[in-house]
Amino acid sequence: MQLLTLGSVAFDAIETPFGKSDKIVGGAGTYISLAASFFNKNQALISVVGEDFPSEVLSAMANRGIDIRGIQIPEGGKTFFWAGKYHNDMNSRDTLVTELNVLGTFDPVVPSEYKNAPFLMLGNLSPDVQRKVVEQMDSRPKLIAMDTMNFWMDVALKELHKTLRLVDLLIVNDEEARQLTGEYALKTAARRIMDLGPRLVIIKKGEHGALLFSMDEVFYAPALPLEEVFDPTGAGDTFAGGLMGYLSTQQELTFNTLKRGVIAGSALASFCVEKFGTQRLEKLTQIELDERINEFYTLSKFELA
Repeated sequence: MQLLTLGSVAFDAIETPFGKSDKIVGGAGTYISLAASFFNKNQALISVVGEDFPSEVLSAMANRGIDIRGIQIPEGGKTFFWAGKYHNDMNSRDTLVTELNVLGTFDPVVPSEYKNAPFLMLGNLSPDVQRKVVEQMDSRPKLIAMDTMNFWMDVALKELHKTLRLVDLLIVNDEEARQLTGEYALKTAARRIMDLGPRLVIIKKGEHGALLFSMDEVFYAPALPLEEVFDPTGAGDTFAGGLMGYLSTQQELTFNTLKRGVIAGSALASFCVEKFGTQRLEKLTQIELDERINEFYTLSKFELA
């Protein structure tokens, strides 16, 4: 097993200025593993769903090379459900419904076949659940990446700091980086985050791209200008999945490798927002992805006089 992901598999109902969806499949774990499957077919997912979750969706995930034996299905349980409405700027949203259901009592169990995975992606869940997965690994992965959000900074900051000490890479957006550190300048915020444990930081800026920081280097990946954005839900998780899917196939983790991973994640995220939920990713071809990665290269390439 090359890549192990922890993350929610859920139902979403989404409304944007472009329309609304019925209850559709979502969740961080779903987007991460689906995006990673474009690069790595040797991966597994730790999650939980209810008995109401469609078995054909789980079968489709397995057919993409995602090992689903780590997905718990408690008897009589209902799947996590979130409903939200996006504002006209497509950056801010209102949560209309949150039903934790089986996710509220989720206690992750890492099967023995997964415990030596060299790459671990901790999707956005409570910091103590994330830490439980790290602590069950038999050997320390080559790279542990983690996503988190403002909510955990508000209600579980001490637990979040404990988990941060165990990871190599933190992926957050600019608002979250500023809240976590109290620093407005993102370069300074990245340094403060590295003081908390991670040696690498990615700060996402939505439609303005993403920044990758190490202790000595910085890389900026632009966002591809799109004509239409239907649904930004899952774009950040898709970015993380593309990044980790690419990195998990590389022999060496140099800063240049990380830069290419950021572009891979950015390219996949740019497809994700074109349709509601996972629809666009499900229909995406490898040729389309390769062409879009080349668009990113062209977008930022220039020659010095």
